[in-house]
Amino acid sequence: MKAEAKKVKNFDAVKFMRDARDKITKETEGMNFEQLKSYFEKRKSLAAKNVNPVG
Repeated sequence: MKAEAKKVKNFDAVKFMRDARDKITKETEGMNFEQLKSYFEKRKSLAAKNVNPVG
């Protein structure tokens, strides 16, 4: 049995990226450098564990 590729119907890459950018902007608004650094380190560690930090 061959594995079938999962296809997301009506996926809009531009909309997805804009939504992700807007979410990050809202979450980081008003943060100082140390807070931003911590925020991105946390997101990087979640991505390394293959956890979806968006959404």
